[in-house]
Amino acid sequence: MISIDMRLLFKLVLLYAGILFLGGCSTADTEEAENVPTPKIPASPSASATYLALGDSYTIGQSVPATERWPVYLANMLAQEGNAVGEPRIIAQTGWTTADLLQRVKAEKLDGGFGLVSLMIGVNNQYQGRSLEEFRAQFRELLSLSTTLGQKDPKNVVVLTIPDWGATPFGASRDQASISTQIKKFNEVIKAEAGAAGITVVDIYELSLQARESPALVAPDGLHYSGLMHQQWAQRVLPEAKKKLLD
Repeated sequence: MISIDMRLLFKLVLLYAGILFLGGCSTADTEEAENVPTPKIPASPSASATYLALGDSYTIGQSVPATERWPVYLANMLAQEGNAVGEPRIIAQTGWTTADLLQRVKAEKLDGGFGLVSLMIGVNNQYQGRSLEEFRAQFRELLSLSTTLGQKDPKNVVVLTIPDWGATPFGASRDQASISTQIKKFNEVIKAEAGAAGITVVDIYELSLQARESPALVAPDGLHYSGLMHQQWAQRVLPEAKKKLLD
């Protein structure tokens, strides 16, 4: 019989997960992630708001069922409290940077009738070593587009910070201190630019650090986050989303 070193096998699984998630995935892989159908959420006949979620693998919910994506959790939570937004429109894909998201949003030619728009982007800029200056310029443009899509009102937009993937099992084999420092710098840009645009920021960075001590918050691939973490993100966003829909 052939003896398999389980530690080596686990490392190989984590390596594959990193290639799939952080900008190194193939077109087939990313298209498969993007095309997972979003579950139908019954919309209230009186619902006047609609929800657009923009982002990358965190928004599309890489490695979790479609029902456990945080935008889907959020839509359900809002509906349970009488603020139905219907089925969220998700424009997100594994491996996307700000440039990729900009290109797709522009190509979609959406109207500006969304009552709620969320934006969560930037981890792949950091992972690929792209500059903060480039990120700032592209993120600023995404904020402008999000505002336009949110009925030309910045009060209808909410931005999420970037979680710290260095706290995952995959990140444990990397320079965690450097990852954290870099992500914090990107998050500083996010907060500064969103603040200047009058857009609310929901900080989920600290929640992501819990992955170090809570394996249940990490998806089976060792890099992405589980449905439980997605649920926590949705709960963190919920109060701000409710405010926007009630204004």
